Amino acid sequence: QVQLVESGGGSVQAGGSLRLSCTISPAINNNPCMGWFRQSPGGEREAVAIIPTLATFRYADSVKGRFTISSDKAGNALYLQLDSLKPEDTAMYFCAVANRVCSISSSFSPAIYDYWGQGTQVTVFS
Repeated sequence: QVQLVESGGGSVQAGGSLRLSCTISPAINNNPCMGWFRQSPGGEREAVAIIPTLATFRYADSVKGRFTISSDKAGNALYLQLDSLKPEDTAMYFCAVANRVCSISSSFSPAIYDYWGQGTQVTVFS
C-alpha cells in the first residue's frame, strides 16, 4: 500500500508562489503515472500537472507556463511549483499515483489513479 502525504499549501497574494510537496511511502521505482489534481468546493477534481511516464509532462492549459511538476530520482517525492498564482487557483490540491505507466491521453482521468493523498489547501487572495 502506497501512502501519499502532501504539504506546502497556504494563503498567498495573487502573483505569489508556493511549492507543494508529496511524500511517497514506500518509494516507487517503476516510473508509474503520477501527478497533481485540484478541487474547489462544489467542483470536480481536475488534473493540473501529470508525469505520465519518465521525462514526459502534461499540464492543464490554465496553468501552463506558471506551474512546474517534478519528482525526485529516488521515487519518494513529487513536487509542484506554483508561480504567478491567481485567485482562480484557489483549491484543495491532491497528489496521486497509479500502479502503472499511463498514456498521455488517459493521464488526466482521476479514475486511473490508485493512490491519493489527503490534500493541501491553496488559497490565493487578490
